[in-house]
Parts: sequence; C-alpha cells; structure tokens
Amino acid sequence: MPESFAITKKNKVRQLNKKAHYDTDTVHRILDAGVVAHVAFIQDGAPIVVPMIYGRDGGTIYLHGARKARVIRLLEQTDQACLNVTLLDGIVLARSAFNSSMNYRSVTVFGKPTLVEGNEDKLHAMNLISEHSMPGRWSELRDSHDREVKMTGVIALKIESASAKISAGKPDDDEADYEIPVWAGVLPVTTTIGILEDDDRLLPGADPSDAVKALQNRTI
Repeated sequence: MPESFAITKKNKVRQLNKKAHYDTDTVHRILDAGVVAHVAFIQDGAPIVVPMIYGRDGGTIYLHGARKARVIRLLEQTDQACLNVTLLDGIVLARSAFNSSMNYRSVTVFGKPTLVEGNEDKLHAMNLISEHSMPGRWSELRDSHDREVKMTGVIALKIESASAKISAGKPDDDEADYEIPVWAGVLPVTTTIGILEDDDRLLPGADPSDAVKALQNRTI
C-alpha cells in the first residue's frame, strides 16, 4: 500500500488546496472515524448519491445493502464510483458572511466497485462492516442464516485514488474586519453516541455486554 496517493486530475483538491492531504494514514483515519459514506455513480447518464454503511480492510472499503436493492445492482454494473465521508467539527463564525465557514475532516475516494460473492467472503465483509459501527458485537450474535447472507449485497470498492481535506482553526477575517465590534469565533460540533435503551422484549438477565456498554458516551 502506498504511503500517499498520486495527485491526479481526478483527486486533486483545487479549492483551498493548502488544506489537502494525500497521505494514506490521513485518508484511513478519517474513513475509520466516520459512520456513513455517501456513494456517487452514474445511472442512465444522471448522477446518483446514496448513503451507505461501510467498513474498511486495508485499501478496500466494503459497502452494505440488500442484494436486490437498486444501489447494489447499479454498483455491480458500473466500472467507477466515488465515495465521500465528511465529519463536521465546528461552525466558524467570522466577522463577515464571506469568511464564515466550517471546520471539518473529509475524504473522497475513487475506485471500481465489484460485487462480493461466496458465503465466506461475504461473511468476512459483513463482519468488518458490523465491527466498524459496533465493535465487539459480531462475536456475541447468533450466526447468520444462509438466506440472510444470500439476501445481503456487499460491494468491495478498492481505493484506487483518494484525497482528504481538513479545515480547522479560528476565523480568517480580512484585516480591516478585525476593527468591527462583532463577536467571532468557533462553535464546536460533536457527534455523540448516547445511552443504551432496552428493547421491550428482553429476557430476564439479558444485560448489555462490556463491548456493548463501551459503545456508549463516545464522540465521533
């Protein structure tokens, strides 16, 4: 796996390019922190964007959906897809609307989607996707039924090209605007995982495991 992705016409960050990162570690770190990916591709000459849950294994991203879902069928048929994961970290309130902005971590990935087939390969991908959002949960659950595996569609998207863009810090106002008596600063934004809520049909003594309890009160 390369330490950095080659900068090409496809992945080059043009707007505010000083915020661009092409190293593999940064790209993977943002992907691993996210929960939902928005996947874009072309259908009948028109763009389509679909939110999907995912998991990463090295340089491959696995996407999950129903086997008969339109998005799985379309991704199976296309030779190129684009995926984006964005984490919002703050609202930057400057002294002008023009200089107001957001703090964020974002990754855009390009690659060829392929359908994952065979129970063993699909179960491996399903495990990765489950562990991405629910670490430690897979081993606690019953084994997947064969029909469930058949009903599940998994797409493998090998990362052929990618770039990250990170914006952080205080407002960057025009020098003259610092004389304006208007408050400026940053309003932090965090995505927080809450507290577990019991299902109505829990059996007596069915308490959350340590792995499940560890999912609470986290920030993304």
